[in-house]
Amino acid sequence: MSELPHKIPKSVLVVIYTPELDVLLIERAKQPGFWQSVTGSKDTLEEHWRETAIREVQEETGICVGTADVPAAALSDWAVENIYEIYPVWRHRYAPGVTHNTERVFGLCVHQGTPITLAPMEHTQYAWLPWREAADRCFSPSNAEAILQLAQRLKGHEGVCGRSNE
Repeated sequence: MSELPHKIPKSVLVVIYTPELDVLLIERAKQPGFWQSVTGSKDTLEEHWRETAIREVQEETGICVGTADVPAAALSDWAVENIYEIYPVWRHRYAPGVTHNTERVFGLCVHQGTPITLAPMEHTQYAWLPWREAADRCFSPSNAEAILQLAQRLKGHEGVCGRSNE
């Protein structure tokens, strides 16, 4: 049996939210009670951050960015990178000696009622929560902080969100 390749310590965090500022959280299958936004590592060092974000959103929620319902412009790169220590419970997935990860933050605005299809091996359930409540439920400090910045970040910048109004 071949050994899985090590994870690349470069990942994305995608805060999925509605115009009403409800935030999607998903619960980790192997860590009950660990609620988070969409996260995931690059597949290759050459993969662009945006490609990673689009792929991870599709894999973890079934939401397809770049469609009529969720146009590409609904995904915004917040140009924020967090460097944090990898939790010991997950370090075995990285090369020996790797202790820190760089996480790039994105936001994805979708309309209420956007269908969610979880990857059952990764997540067991999801919840749409008001942004402050979502931040309180996150186990990850960087995820909670990103959600807390959501309202301020969107002030005066109501962008494309889901279906076109044309």
